[in-house]
Amino acid sequence: LSYYCKCIFFYEDKNFHGNHYECGSDCPELSSHFIRCNSIRVESGVWVIYEKPQYMGYQYVLMRGEYPNYQSWNGFGDTIRSCRLIRHILYFGCYFSGQMIEFSEDMPNLLDRWRYRDVNSTHIQDGTWVFYEYPNYRGRQYLLEKGEYRRHADWGAFDPSVGSIRRAVDF
Repeated sequence: LSYYCKCIFFYEDKNFHGNHYECGSDCPELSSHFIRCNSIRVESGVWVIYEKPQYMGYQYVLMRGEYPNYQSWNGFGDTIRSCRLIRHILYFGCYFSGQMIEFSEDMPNLLDRWRYRDVNSTHIQDGTWVFYEYPNYRGRQYLLEKGEYRRHADWGAFDPSVGSIRRAVDF
């Protein structure tokens, strides 16, 4: 799998057995791909899975890892009918304008994915993230929590240079 491929695998049987379906993007209707879901493997990204089509019903947030049975994601049964990848968005311009890029995982070097070093605004959908001034998590650090940041000054930066991004996680 590519480093940037956001993939989730749904298996009909427990412990990653039986028919399976690989999904790489939002899917409002999964019932044509599998009958039941008893295990899931998240290769990358953060996903929300739903028990009903069109992103309705009980929802479960899954991060990278293995879920060998529906109890491991706190599910009530083996019915999963839609899924969505959680994304965060960086913008080149202030007030959510100009070129944009979506991300859902750490980026040790923003220039590997985007031709700009300047990030003037961002929308953080969930979690807490650290923006670093330079690649490889070096330089000034800025803590961003869920919310909209219309200008780089909104997260305390003097200039819009961002070289790397990492999710703040406490284990």
